[in-house]
Amino acid sequence: MKPESGQNASEPVELLHMCTRAEWERAQEIGHRIPDRFAAEGFVHMSTPYQVHLPANRIFAGRDDVVLLALDPALLGADVKWEPGVPSDPDSMRFPHLFGPIPVGAVMSVTEYRPDENGVFPALR
Repeated sequence: MKPESGQNASEPVELLHMCTRAEWERAQEIGHRIPDRFAAEGFVHMSTPYQVHLPANRIFAGRDDVVLLALDPALLGADVKWEPGVPSDPDSMRFPHLFGPIPVGAVMSVTEYRPDENGVFPALR
């Protein structure tokens, strides 16, 4: 997998998926994570640590129940394609999209991701 902007080419790419704590609990019950928008979009949105704050601030503004799922790319079981985000993202930035559900077994760790005192999700790197 290719590195994203700001990442050294020799570093492995870290893939993250954001969801609410309740959505993660549901995924554990059924064995995989499929976001509500999957049927319409055909893929699962993911991010790298360098970019995760951008969609977090668009999608989860004002929420304090967000978790980050750190994923093992070798265990995803579906294609990952790097595609543009929304028009307000930097022009050269591409986001990883998984064209299948996230297997629970591909989740290496779960970390709470909270906004700062101003309600803004911080950049991780």
